[in-house]
Amino acid sequence: MGGLFTADVENRGLVLDPRTKLLVMITLVIFALGGTGSDILLVRCVTVAVSVLPIILLITAGQRKKALLFGLIYGGIKLLEIFVVSKATGAALTVIGLCCMVFVRLMPGLIMGAYMLSSTTVSEFIAAMHRMHVPQQITIPMSVMFRFFPTVLEEFSAINTAMKMRGISLGGKHSGKLIEYRLVPLMVCSVNIGSELSAAALTRGLGVKVRRTNICKIGFHLPDGAVLLLAAAPYVLWILGMIGVVK
Repeated sequence: MGGLFTADVENRGLVLDPRTKLLVMITLVIFALGGTGSDILLVRCVTVAVSVLPIILLITAGQRKKALLFGLIYGGIKLLEIFVVSKATGAALTVIGLCCMVFVRLMPGLIMGAYMLSSTTVSEFIAAMHRMHVPQQITIPMSVMFRFFPTVLEEFSAINTAMKMRGISLGGKHSGKLIEYRLVPLMVCSVNIGSELSAAALTRGLGVKVRRTNICKIGFHLPDGAVLLLAAAPYVLWILGMIGVVK
């Protein structure tokens, strides 16, 4: 089983092209996080549908517990925004409204990022970047990112285990040393991991100027078409709303 940020190729359910996932991610950033077209009712409705899409994709990948957790959190905050914020006043309105706005806008992109990292291998991602003729200055850092988060989580788990053996925990006898003995090693490990992964990427030939070959087979299929249509709908409706066709 793959972790939250670990690609599990055998159990990823619906197989989508990495470029499809990137388009969904960009759409969520523009419309969910950026709030583009929020003054148009149809755009808002389709944006909610696109925001729910990552949760559905997690379910198809067999990650039902994560999908349920993310769905409950997102749904709860969305309901809080609809029913509570409209009735709150004063300081409560500011605090609750700000928290709801931040979480509602950030969560869809975060969930899609988690799904993308857990369902896409580094080789597939690099192949997709080469198909789109993306410069290596962008491809190499992003390919390093795909291995960075899983490795950092593994190191964090190892540090937690070591600290628990020494009785250093949030409710333990040495809780005051929690930041020093957990956060500092994690920061040092993160720096070293980034350097090592960058060196490994360059060693594998990602920085050469010649065209690289790749054994990964990527391409658009029927599921990609359905997801692409849903991801393209906010753009179409936004343009139609700008020219006054829809409201």
